[in-house]
Amino acid sequence: MHTEADVVVIGAGIVGAATALAFTRAGSRVVVLDRTTPNTAGSGTTAGNLHIQTIHARRPGQGPAVDVERLLPLQKATSGLWDSLAASVPDLGLVRCGGFMVAETEDQVRRLHTKHQWERAAGIPTEVLTGVEARRALPLLGPTIEGATWCAWDGFAEPDMAGPALLRRAVAEGAGLHSGTPVTSLHRANGMWEVGTPGGSWHTPVVIDAAGPWMADIAALAGVGLQLTPMSLQMHSLAAAPKTLEVLVQHVGEGMSIKQDRRDRLVLGGGWPAGPFHTVDPAPVLEHSTTGNIAQVARLLPDLSGGQLLEVWTGPVVTTPDEMPVIGEVEGAPGFFVAGGTYSFTFAPLWAELLTALALGGETGPDVSAFSPARLLRLSTQ
Repeated sequence: MHTEADVVVIGAGIVGAATALAFTRAGSRVVVLDRTTPNTAGSGTTAGNLHIQTIHARRPGQGPAVDVERLLPLQKATSGLWDSLAASVPDLGLVRCGGFMVAETEDQVRRLHTKHQWERAAGIPTEVLTGVEARRALPLLGPTIEGATWCAWDGFAEPDMAGPALLRRAVAEGAGLHSGTPVTSLHRANGMWEVGTPGGSWHTPVVIDAAGPWMADIAALAGVGLQLTPMSLQMHSLAAAPKTLEVLVQHVGEGMSIKQDRRDRLVLGGGWPAGPFHTVDPAPVLEHSTTGNIAQVARLLPDLSGGQLLEVWTGPVVTTPDEMPVIGEVEGAPGFFVAGGTYSFTFAPLWAELLTALALGGETGPDVSAFSPARLLRLSTQ
């Protein structure tokens, strides 16, 4: 089987699904290929937070800090795109609950004020609160809280809903989906890519590598070496009564996030590491990540810490050496684009719009040249 397409998207997680929808709405014939079942790896196993105010710079065990100031224009841009998608994609699972970013030390409070200035410059509305003011606004906060910032734009999207909803919409509007279809080869000739799979091949001028933890593997098939490292993170959930926590809470200096989902679970994230990444099976659970994450809840939101531990699960992500995103066309491989890295769930709608504009020659919006894959290139693998 040899089939023509305008765009082949590799990976049907949230970035791939959003990208397929954006290209379809731009009039392209789109094919989406996924190695297994869509949304069963990174996108479906993440905490699902929308990071609109400045994020914490380090997750537990992370090396280089995220250059959080540089991401703010992108966070503002993606925030509006999430709202647009919610208006046109049923069952997206978007919850704009607002969020607190809390601090426990004088140095962390200073960081709150600094990030507030950055956010104001980027057009993101935040408010700085003292510890007393923060506890008045959210009485669940513990006595160690010395300050907080509030951002009404923060929230989350239910991770088992968002990606599948985008993918369903893309298919309904004309995209073709082939799950259980791993890509086994990528060859370029006469200005076209031949994308090989066990069931046949597609010819296309544009390939989008949105394969998450498998991005480097897909790039390698095209003869491109990218410095990308898959790893696995660990999430937890606690039992709680309905409407116990109606906002997102994060920590400015630690990997910590907590909110309550539609099933009334308190979902704990924040980038706690799991065991080693595995290409097929989920990574093993690490006990110290569980105890560490729950200890944070006991300290920051003590009234919530007694809830029964319901679930512990792990999910893969892909990281870059500088802990920043990667987005753009790969130098030396015309028509081959990649998108992923830090906070891909938050940035998925923006990556979709930018990839569509870059590939089709439209207006690209925010400058993402600093996040080009050129900085991650290494010697060809072929």
